Amino acid sequence: MAVLLGSASTAYAQAAAGGAETESPETVIVTAQKIRQRAVDVPITLSVVTGERIRELGVQDLDRLSYFIPGLLVQEQSANNTGFVIRGITSDSGSAQQGPRVTLYYNGVDISRSRGALQDIYDLDRVEVVKGPQATLFGTASTIGAISLVSARPRAGFEAEIRGGAGNFDGRYLSGMLNAGDDTLASRVAFNYRARRGYVPNLAPNQDDLQGIDQLGVRASVRWRPRTDVTADLIFTYDRQRNPGTAFVSRALPTPAGPGNPFGVAFLGGSPVSAATLGAPKLGLTRDIYDANLTVDWKFAERWNLTVINAYRKFDSLEVFDADGSAAWFLEFAEDARGDQFNHETRVSFTGERFRGFAGFNWFYENGVQRVPFSSEEGTFIQCVARPIPNLPCVNAQGVVTAAQATSILSGGRLTQVPYSSTFQNSGRNNQYSGFADATWTPFRPIELTAGVRLLWETRESGYFAQVPRTVLTNAPALIPTQIDTGGQTFTARGSFFAVLPRFNALWRVTGTTNAYGTVSKGRRSPVVQLDAQRVASVVSPRLQNVAEENVWNYEIGLKHASRHLSLGLAGFIQKYDAFQVAVIQPNGATLTQSAGSATNQGVEAEVQLRPVGWLRVDANLSYIDASIDNRADIAPQFRNARFRLTPAWQASGSFTIEKTIGGAQLFFTPSIAHRSSLFFELPNSPAISQGPIVLVNLNGGVRFGVNGARVDVTPFVRNLFNRRFLLDAGNTGGAFGIPSFIPAEPRIWGVQAGVRF
Repeated sequence: MAVLLGSASTAYAQAAAGGAETESPETVIVTAQKIRQRAVDVPITLSVVTGERIRELGVQDLDRLSYFIPGLLVQEQSANNTGFVIRGITSDSGSAQQGPRVTLYYNGVDISRSRGALQDIYDLDRVEVVKGPQATLFGTASTIGAISLVSARPRAGFEAEIRGGAGNFDGRYLSGMLNAGDDTLASRVAFNYRARRGYVPNLAPNQDDLQGIDQLGVRASVRWRPRTDVTADLIFTYDRQRNPGTAFVSRALPTPAGPGNPFGVAFLGGSPVSAATLGAPKLGLTRDIYDANLTVDWKFAERWNLTVINAYRKFDSLEVFDADGSAAWFLEFAEDARGDQFNHETRVSFTGERFRGFAGFNWFYENGVQRVPFSSEEGTFIQCVARPIPNLPCVNAQGVVTAAQATSILSGGRLTQVPYSSTFQNSGRNNQYSGFADATWTPFRPIELTAGVRLLWETRESGYFAQVPRTVLTNAPALIPTQIDTGGQTFTARGSFFAVLPRFNALWRVTGTTNAYGTVSKGRRSPVVQLDAQRVASVVSPRLQNVAEENVWNYEIGLKHASRHLSLGLAGFIQKYDAFQVAVIQPNGATLTQSAGSATNQGVEAEVQLRPVGWLRVDANLSYIDASIDNRADIAPQFRNARFRLTPAWQASGSFTIEKTIGGAQLFFTPSIAHRSSLFFELPNSPAISQGPIVLVNLNGGVRFGVNGARVDVTPFVRNLFNRRFLLDAGNTGGAFGIPSFIPAEPRIWGVQAGVRF
């Protein structure tokens, strides 16, 4: 059993939504428990990173930020396919039939659907990361925790900022913010644009370099306070990506430049009929997200508040990718994912001297579709998979696609090329209704006791459709044998479910600056109404696999301290899983969920911030996670003792920040170092599909000075200073066909940004 640990703030925080001031560590304000309170007073494991701290570290996306939060890992394979991992539990499935496990919240609303979740972290007030299930706080997707993004709110007064920059790989950066208004009506507009070419050279003449970015985020907010007791926030957000392709590079299939090497060049040519079959002429991602949020807070009595949240989110993404990782017209896929989400929540809260609490109801609706078209050339596919023609490799040592000769050989010279395409589509229409209540009682001053429960009713409706033509060369029912044509039908299935999700927390105020806490809580991942097709005696029919809900009981204790010079958090946890759900890539390119039985997860986490003098701050954090599927032969024996995917046993980071005024200019410098131990990318575990330990060093610093009342800064930065080579992901769709692909992580990235703030 591990010694449990909690977390404290990792940096200064601004005063909750709409606040402007930098606060000292002992008064860091969060809203994780639906009220404004000091982070040190929250009886759960919580990490907080402010917008100011994000800028100091020089990070621009969630995956880099996760290096500085113990127990969190964000794997951005692409903006369309991002894995969110808290304490070893990964949420990254693109299937519309499956529910998420880690909640991503944006301004108080669940946006966890994988293909529509990721967005740029710009003009944020703070990021709160809650560890462990807390169902009354973060809803039904919070199986094991939540990442809550809180944008900066409009406020009285005028301020503006514009920033620009450039870097290697033709990097371009431009961002800005404009805030204006008074105590009654204020508005704020912010944007962030980032672009650079890919860091993986692509030899294919019709394609771009891989792993590049071209993305824009725009947010417009209005705050209206017609009376001192009413606040209404209306927030519109638009995010878009036009990124070049993901570098799924094969080590087994060579290029004209030599053996396959994820850290060298690639030859990913895609499909010659990509535009017509896959939906776009090149490899890459086209993604648009629209989000609208209206939150109204009314203090209708001295101790009573009413909060109403209505939000709508729409995402539309198309990613074309080369799954075989070579020049062969072999495994060319696209993922066309679309979805709508609507959320309504009404919450009433009461705050008294010895009692506080809230109760309310929530309705969450989503309607999503994931369509996966496939393109190949029949002879090339057959030869690369089955090798019926001796001594004819898929791709030879010179990088020539020799398997392209197979169609002519297999057809006796009658045919030279036979294009093939198929598609399958899954859909999910989900309604979740829940009522929740949470109460905190202070029987006497040092002790707070909290209990809460969420009652959940949900209906999940799944659909499946596949268009799979017979092959020309062999007259087989499908080129990929596991794909089954549904004969023009769309199969549907439906399930209804009920759950009770409690939490219990206790806080002991040891001193005015030190608190201890304990937590017992239950988390849940929704059952999966998993639907596809099967062929029985030549008859095609629906295949329904109901995967049981995943449940976890979480037990943790922790200690928090926050004073002027020291902020500290320690916690330990143990979690017991029932019907642990695992995702396995199938030979048809689809990912199916199955139960791996029971699992155990235990670990410790620590964070510390030290401010010995006003111009110096030192931050460090550490986590240890021992997470594996239990050794049971009766359920899914292939997963016995397997370590959770994307889960390093050790994770640590450290940094120091110096801010010193010299001759009217302020010098600032924040070097940081981050370490992760080895991890596996898939289940079952395989050393070939893993990443060894990594250590990354980053530098961010510069100078600030005043010019005619404006604050100007010049900020050089370097990420991955020593250009360490490591993998972002491995296995992937190609692995299901015996040729795993590998995605290299970001190399050394450097540049300089300059900005002026009024």
